[in-house]
Amino acid sequence: MPLSLDSRKRDILATMGVEVWGLRGDGGVDAGVAGEDVAGDSVATEVNAAADGEAAAVVAAAEMPAPATVKGTVESAAAAADPPSTVSADTVAAAESTAETAAAESTTAGESTTVAADSLARVAAEVAACEQCELHRARNNTVPGGGNPRADWLFVGEAPGRDEDAQGEPFVGRAGKLLDMMIAALGMKRDTVFVANVLKCRPPDNRDPLPGEIEMCEAYLHRQLALIQPKVIVALGRVSAQALLKTGDALGTLRGAAHRYGPAGIPLVVTYHPAYLLRSPEQKSKAWDDLWLAKGIAEAEAGGAALDVS
Repeated sequence: MPLSLDSRKRDILATMGVEVWGLRGDGGVDAGVAGEDVAGDSVATEVNAAADGEAAAVVAAAEMPAPATVKGTVESAAAAADPPSTVSADTVAAAESTAETAAAESTTAGESTTVAADSLARVAAEVAACEQCELHRARNNTVPGGGNPRADWLFVGEAPGRDEDAQGEPFVGRAGKLLDMMIAALGMKRDTVFVANVLKCRPPDNRDPLPGEIEMCEAYLHRQLALIQPKVIVALGRVSAQALLKTGDALGTLRGAAHRYGPAGIPLVVTYHPAYLLRSPEQKSKAWDDLWLAKGIAEAEAGGAALDVS
């Protein structure tokens, strides 16, 4: 009686490393082998239903030499069905690396602004929770700054005033409206630039920031500048200019020249604070000269031209 190999028996053979030849139900070889006949008595014993009988019959069948034609045909069929891979491990690794690189590059441009915005949001969250100095006790809102996270222009004032403290936004009072007009005169809109202050909380009675307050708060501004990487910084007023340039020089000395800020050497121009211009409108022409200087610097930076700050 021919050996009947169901899936279980084939699994037993496979675990023993024994090749399995496909047999027809009538005991003959597979149709792919012509002129060959495997008689049922070529198998040592009939497979019983019990597990022990099955194992003994499988072992006996495994010990029988396979006819050369049948064995060769089965091996050829197996090779055709599952040919050896000719792709090297290095090739596969290179393909995976290329796919990963392409996926990363496809998202870089779209994510760049988001990354900066998220980082600026983290700075704002830290500012909101900050209690390093006494100014947090009387504040209504922190004023971290706002605008385009990829702005070419960054305007820096000294500290929030009453209106800014009430709304949590920089330059929203009368001085803010004048700043908007100054930005418009440069051919830009407020939402295309970034506006911030050295201090993120309002000093009482709008007094000048104290050196200790600046020291504890300025790290937030430096982080914002590093994230945004503007082409030009405009320091609005003496306090802002001195804090950014780490100098005690007077405003009149700092105006009318191009300075450099930080390790990246970002061009920086000093001008009057809009609040001062409201009190001294005769100085607006000088402020316009400063803005025109900043505009020329920004255009030179955009065009890759070298800037002489000597």
